[in-house]
Amino acid sequence: MGNDTVSTLSLRSKLLGFIALMKLRVVELLLITTVPTMIVAEEGIPSVWLIIATLFGGTLAAGGANAINMYIDRDIDKLMERTKNRPLVTGVLTSTEALSFAIAIEAIAFVWLWIFVNLLSAVLAASACLFYVFVYSLWLKRSSTSNIVIGGAAGAVPVLIGWSSVTNSIDWPPIILFLVIFLWTPPHFWALAIRYKDDYSNAEVPMLPVIEGTKVTGYRMVLYAFQVWAASLIFVPVADMGVVYLITAIVMGAIFTLFSFQVMINPTKKSAMRLFGFSISYITILFSLMAVDQLVRSGF
Repeated sequence: MGNDTVSTLSLRSKLLGFIALMKLRVVELLLITTVPTMIVAEEGIPSVWLIIATLFGGTLAAGGANAINMYIDRDIDKLMERTKNRPLVTGVLTSTEALSFAIAIEAIAFVWLWIFVNLLSAVLAASACLFYVFVYSLWLKRSSTSNIVIGGAAGAVPVLIGWSSVTNSIDWPPIILFLVIFLWTPPHFWALAIRYKDDYSNAEVPMLPVIEGTKVTGYRMVLYAFQVWAASLIFVPVADMGVVYLITAIVMGAIFTLFSFQVMINPTKKSAMRLFGFSISYITILFSLMAVDQLVRSGF
């Protein structure tokens, strides 16, 4: 009985370890942008099956990319307080198990999206993974303060997948939404980097707050916040959005910019985490009200 209990606990630990590799809380934020984009592309509600198929494939694709990233970063994760409990650091999973799992679900994601959604969506998902792994994780993360600026493009791909899942094409509206996420990512992540500046310094990861300081980082945040605000407003004429989305974009953009100013003026961990928390609310509310706007104008 004792051995059975240990075996069960070990299996449970490994299953939880595989789930942790996927960073599902991060994936959840990516998927929040996918469904509203699908609704705008459809000009209504797409089929439930298409939504489920796209979300499932997208979850596996993003989860696989995150798992490969965790495999690559296993040496620095043990040096950082924020990441010291990840499964490859604690020994719950071996490196071979983690990499095999990551590649397997990435392959499943590609085949799934190809069969149940379309080839374009599958290619976009695979491209995002390759970009995230090779451009961000293996190249930029440890070599440039522009790591999250350029690497953040991978996190903006779900809007392209959402649009292509419905239309099997790419048009200007999803490109503008891609730009919104792309520009939003640096201030979002730099806020976290200010909070864990010492961690990144100890691991010798050249995040902007470590190399240039928090004051410069705050200034850059403001610049990006203004650009996010502008891109979100450009989406109005490009996608023919209505007053619900317009008001949301104006108000949420103003608050996002204000919080960025607060970090620039007083770059503390508290002000940074206030911005980080709101940045998640910003994306969630902006895209949710974008979907509501479309549904109201479509008569749903």
